[in-house]
Amino acid sequence: MRKHLRLVRGVAVLFLCFAGVLSSAAEVRFPGAAWERVSEPEALGWDASKLRAARDYSKTIPTAAVMIVVDGRVLYEWGDTAGRYNVHSIRKSLLSALYGIAASEGTIRLSDSLSVLGIDDNAPSLTDLEKTATVGDLLKARSGIYHPALYEAATMAAARPPRSSHPPGTFWYYNNWDFNALGTIFEKKTGTGIFSAFKTRIADPLEMQDFHLGDGKYVSGGDSIHRAYPVRMTARDMARFGLLFLREGNWRGRQIIPRDWVMASTTSYSDARANGGYGYMWWVAARGKHLPGVRLPDGAYSARGFGGHYILVVPQFDLVIVHRVNTDKRGIVVSPKQFGELVQRILEARNARATVG
Repeated sequence: MRKHLRLVRGVAVLFLCFAGVLSSAAEVRFPGAAWERVSEPEALGWDASKLRAARDYSKTIPTAAVMIVVDGRVLYEWGDTAGRYNVHSIRKSLLSALYGIAASEGTIRLSDSLSVLGIDDNAPSLTDLEKTATVGDLLKARSGIYHPALYEAATMAAARPPRSSHPPGTFWYYNNWDFNALGTIFEKKTGTGIFSAFKTRIADPLEMQDFHLGDGKYVSGGDSIHRAYPVRMTARDMARFGLLFLREGNWRGRQIIPRDWVMASTTSYSDARANGGYGYMWWVAARGKHLPGVRLPDGAYSARGFGGHYILVVPQFDLVIVHRVNTDKRGIVVSPKQFGELVQRILEARNARATVG
């Protein structure tokens, strides 16, 4: 009997040890006050020499900084990762995350129309048909409202469809009016400024190393009453935001953004042609399309800003890539083709047996 008990206990010990190994292997990592760095990329199935080759390629284009995050740690990085650069249109993906929180709390309803919300604009003001557009339509850039907007390039203004040419919800057009009006709606419904809300609800819980309220500003003008809300961020803070989405809105066991919202906002609702698809202010890889020169798995997604700013998330590879450009210098840009080439070189460093999750 004693021999049998010793055998049972021995098996139990072995089982617990094995379970501990499995638990350790499945550990989900997050940065603390500072990022943890991988000392040997090969340990995660990545080729350090090919990562260096990708870095060398980036030196032939005006890349300012790159961070590559795998397994919740910095696999490789270079450049000014602590530099505060304008994120440009990545501001829209940041606001989308805040919408997820507000929607889950019942503060904002995606089904509410602009008429119900009391949203209009200066002359020429919105028509009754335009006011039937919903919050959900704006998040998908399908409002059908082609009123002049602030903080848009001349090429965007030139490409804007004629007023009333498409009913709300029927046509996708990357529309700064939608994105700016969403800022107005958010502040009106929550009673909180965008930058204050981002700091309290996202930046602080993620322990962002650099973000503070002074990094955001509003842009006003005569074309529209709806302000733009550009913000400056560092690569290492943007990487935390990308990792938050990679971890489906969860950060160290706390659900910062509802998982359902992460899934919904990174689902494609519209054909964005060569870019793949478009979700709730996120670009989504679809039908094998997302970036020129590189094949990414469908379901990868990115936040993008003018000049070559990217937060690229590839859940299938447990991967976040942040790319920065010093667009404060006039004419300094990295084209989508150049960024696609860089991503392709980075992925070439990944072994098919690389650690995922």
